[in-house]
Amino acid sequence: MPEKTTTVNPGSVAGPGTTGDTVDLAAPGVGAAAAEAAGGGPNKPRSLGQDAWRELRARPMFWIAGVLLVLLILMAIVPSLFTGADPAHADLRNHYLGEPQWSHLFQVDWFGYNKQGQSVWARTVYGARASIIVGVCVTFAVTVFGGLLGMLAGYFGGWADALLSRITDVFFGIPLLLGALVLLQAFTNRTVWTVTLGLSVFGWMQLARVMRGAVITQKQSDFVTAAKALGAGHSRILFKHILPNAIGPVIVVATIALAGYISAEATLSYLGIGLQPPAISWGVDISAAKDVLRDAPHVLLIPSAFLSITVLAFILLGDAVRDALDPKLR
Repeated sequence: MPEKTTTVNPGSVAGPGTTGDTVDLAAPGVGAAAAEAAGGGPNKPRSLGQDAWRELRARPMFWIAGVLLVLLILMAIVPSLFTGADPAHADLRNHYLGEPQWSHLFQVDWFGYNKQGQSVWARTVYGARASIIVGVCVTFAVTVFGGLLGMLAGYFGGWADALLSRITDVFFGIPLLLGALVLLQAFTNRTVWTVTLGLSVFGWMQLARVMRGAVITQKQSDFVTAAKALGAGHSRILFKHILPNAIGPVIVVATIALAGYISAEATLSYLGIGLQPPAISWGVDISAAKDVLRDAPHVLLIPSAFLSITVLAFILLGDAVRDALDPKLR
């Protein structure tokens, strides 16, 4: 049986001024194209976020990092799902026991005990809370503060850009850990929130630089020029037109920086300047275990391993987000 063909109105597919041709609607894609041209309308374009999510779903590293982070965040929010032991309970009879101990049928101290007879596994599980809270809170603070300063400097330029850039340069000259160490010395009782403050004060500069560069690039776009021509105010242009298109690089840098802030908290606690006993964090436990590495290596290795896994997971997530948001890397 011969294939069905039809003559399509010249103006409906190819536009006015063309001659009518016999089109085979059975050919792949021709029927859909003809239907679209006849009035079906083009497919709705995907947004940057939709494109990025589509790319992320195809990357194994994203899923590996995502699963690890979900487990770690659950560990921080609901530690009782992972252990029934009290991390502060001390029993000197269990001094430095390194093998798993069954307290009862459903409670296992998988990695033995530390010098005070406290469960290493329970302290590792509960220690995730302080480390992740500090990392997330510092990242949020520096993203909001640094992003706002960078956005204002990049958009207005001139003296505002010069002033904010010089302030940023001054803070760039102060190392993150050194600045936080000096600032935290002013607090006699150092908590999660004081450590967050110390890291936030000296950690916003990179986000400000990234946002400034992204805003300078976007403000030269045609859609910004059109918005100005239509009489849009500065705030509308900044938050409705520029920010959604400039936020991609900031998200990437913030995700990777989060891993650095978790490491910084552990470093400060290790040095005795961050969180201090009886607070529970990976840095505190690593600091307490450094002198007994030969006698009880498990006391140091377990929290160190969880710290490394957390940092690695955030770095993998940041790399995956960067690749998904950058069309040149797809």
